[in-house]
Amino acid sequence: MKLSTQTIKEIITGAVCFDEENGALTPYRFTREQLEFYRDRNPDFYQRALCSAGMRLWFCTDSEHLSLQVVLTNNSSRKFFSFDVFVNGELIDCLDNFSGIEFPANYTTIDLPLGEFSKTFSLGKGEKQVCIYLPWAEKTVIKSMELDDGAKVTPIKPDKLLLAFGDSITQGYDATRPSLRYVSQLCDRLGAAELNKAIGGEIFVGGLTALPDDISPDYITVAYGTNDWSKTDRESSRRNAKEFYTHLTRLYPKAKIFALAPIWRKDLRLEKKYGLFEDVEADIREITAEFPQVTVISCFNAVPHDESYYSDLYLHPNDRGFAHYVAHLWAAIADKL
Repeated sequence: MKLSTQTIKEIITGAVCFDEENGALTPYRFTREQLEFYRDRNPDFYQRALCSAGMRLWFCTDSEHLSLQVVLTNNSSRKFFSFDVFVNGELIDCLDNFSGIEFPANYTTIDLPLGEFSKTFSLGKGEKQVCIYLPWAEKTVIKSMELDDGAKVTPIKPDKLLLAFGDSITQGYDATRPSLRYVSQLCDRLGAAELNKAIGGEIFVGGLTALPDDISPDYITVAYGTNDWSKTDRESSRRNAKEFYTHLTRLYPKAKIFALAPIWRKDLRLEKKYGLFEDVEADIREITAEFPQVTVISCFNAVPHDESYYSDLYLHPNDRGFAHYVAHLWAAIADKL
């Protein structure tokens, strides 16, 4: 039984608009207006905005099998991907392009094929919950999704929603599997769906929060700063951050907002026009002090200060690094929910 594009829309979380062509469905996590904002802002950022970070296919079914046919396009500097298939909370299988390949310590430039892929999964007997995490570094086109003939399909829509803003680390760089991203793991602990607005390389930019989504998030995480330090001057970054939080708190006055200060990076002692790396957290604390809705979480020690916890050996967490990151975040916010 081939699922209609309408049914797939109903069971996907983390998408706000779609393209349909020849029976294939492409989900997007940014609104049309936000995509145009990024098209004008930066061509590379626009490509990353097309990636399916934070999306899941989430439903109940009594089907014993699931077949998935997808097309992955190169929209970032990372060329590894995975669809992680969970049944009743347990990982049962993956559709990826790297099974059987041993990643080197620095795996960020590993060259793997993209394009069309398909796989059939055995889900087991009886009714079950199925959750499929979509790739974070590529645009996903769902060509076909099939279940057993006559199978039931009921969407799962969590009661809670986390809206995640940030840069590459929040987009997912460099979890080998999307379920291992820190935001994925945080949402699992919160029992929340995710809407991801992170872009690799991004800084504080008020223009994004000036373009609202038609949502009412329960939680919002904001994780900028490391690129502000490496790319911008301090005055501009402070001005952009003030504008960002002004728009954000007006848009979502009931949400609990957590400002995640930057994690450690190996090159933090380099001279930058911004100033010292630790100045970033100090500025975030000062700027958000006028917004009672915002809680700042210090994350400098969230990931061990050891290159073996980083995919590129200096900046982006690997799977081990993300495990530490989410444990740190959960300990910091659990009593504030």
